[in-house]
Amino acid sequence: MKYNNPIIKGFYPDPSVCAANGKFYMVCSSFQYFPGVPLFESDDLVNWKQIGYVLTRKSQVMLDKINSSGGVFAPTIRYNNGRFYMVTTNDTTHQNFYVYTDDIYSEWSEPIYVDQGGIDPSLFFEDSKTYFMSNGIDSEEKSGVIQCEIDITNGKKLTDSRCIWQGTGGRYLESPHMYKINDSYYLMAAEGGTEYGHMIVYARADSIWGEFKGYENNPVLTNRNKAPYIIQGIGHGDLIQDNNGNYHILCLGFRQIHIWAPFHTLGREVFMVPVKFGDDGWFTAGNDGTAEESYEIEGDFVQEEKKFYTFENTDWNIEWCFMRHPHIENYELYNDKAVLYGTNITLDEVDSPTFIAMRQRDFEFELITRVSIDSGEAGVTVYSCENEHYDVALRKNSNGYETVLKLNIGGIKHEQICIPVSGSEITLIVRGCSVSYNFFIEDNGKEIHLDGGRAKYLSSEVSEGFTGVMLGLYAIGDNMAVFDKFSVNYNYNI
Repeated sequence: MKYNNPIIKGFYPDPSVCAANGKFYMVCSSFQYFPGVPLFESDDLVNWKQIGYVLTRKSQVMLDKINSSGGVFAPTIRYNNGRFYMVTTNDTTHQNFYVYTDDIYSEWSEPIYVDQGGIDPSLFFEDSKTYFMSNGIDSEEKSGVIQCEIDITNGKKLTDSRCIWQGTGGRYLESPHMYKINDSYYLMAAEGGTEYGHMIVYARADSIWGEFKGYENNPVLTNRNKAPYIIQGIGHGDLIQDNNGNYHILCLGFRQIHIWAPFHTLGREVFMVPVKFGDDGWFTAGNDGTAEESYEIEGDFVQEEKKFYTFENTDWNIEWCFMRHPHIENYELYNDKAVLYGTNITLDEVDSPTFIAMRQRDFEFELITRVSIDSGEAGVTVYSCENEHYDVALRKNSNGYETVLKLNIGGIKHEQICIPVSGSEITLIVRGCSVSYNFFIEDNGKEIHLDGGRAKYLSSEVSEGFTGVMLGLYAIGDNMAVFDKFSVNYNYNI
């Protein structure tokens, strides 16, 4: 059967996957957004359904006033003896920790911290022992993939941290994962930075402590020299065996906004690439070591994709998220509407404004929502970070009501256009394509084009950081905003 990449669209970076009870489970990074660490389930590795989040309580992760793209980095999910573990880094507090659950559909534990530095931690279980690894520096000041044995019940180190592999020489060695296949230990990692030089490399050894020998044709998977091509940045992957005995790498990558425009706005997405083992025990990825738009693999499945999102067909606890730890008293979320209570915290601040959002999943879309306010301002934001976001909103002034389009780029806060409207309720429309966003209102049945903004200014190449564009609803001021109509249509052709 054929599947198309990416298998999960939008800002879901750093995928990690495990198998349990005939199903597959995946987690992704969430950075400053809350709840933290999106959690997915699949029967076939191609079709994934988000079933919740891992970090759902304030006590599990510190996100107060952290910078955009700080917070939760690169989680790993593993299953051992009936228990799921998720290990990750809070890059803001520089702490590695893990949580666990015996019921994947329920709450996870409070965090257990491990006294080993670096980021991108992973776990490996064998013979009642637990090994913890991350990228970092060992006690002898040797940098690379660092490993120790821990007591999984309390996170205490049972051995010193020791460097077991220094990679192939590419910059930013990260994302280490250990596997045991046919009595050999495989250590897979990423190098090159999570940009256009990203790549996956691996090594093999007869012992979990090494000596690890790198694959002679590393990198095993990269799109760094595949141009012109939309799919770029392939790296940071996890290896998994499907129910037919075949192996695959699930990895991150991104789609450029145009074949000749090196900018990406949707964030790093989830791609899957088939793997083949040779008789010598070394494996290759894809057809030629690159990630392609589609593959034929063994299996009986039909790839499904949701193209239309509304209040009614989404779950506030699944598809939506907040900025950092929310002031939950400011949200009344119903099946068919959202009531937001604004504060003086704006979208420009490193804080928690009244804001609830979902990830933009494709370039072309139409978003429509109807909003009413009693005072202040409320509307829709196409949001990258504090300094880069486009907002279209309804605002109360001394003379009545007006709509405003604000384009915020590089710290420049600019009101592009402001026009009076007939009343306290208005329909806001955003139409996006790969290179631009255009903003409209509908007032008394008449559609008015306000203006547009170029997509590249919301890209990671311009705004920096590791997140993707979010489509959010927000309120500012001591007000009540009611959004009683909402849809995002990815079947829309602009």
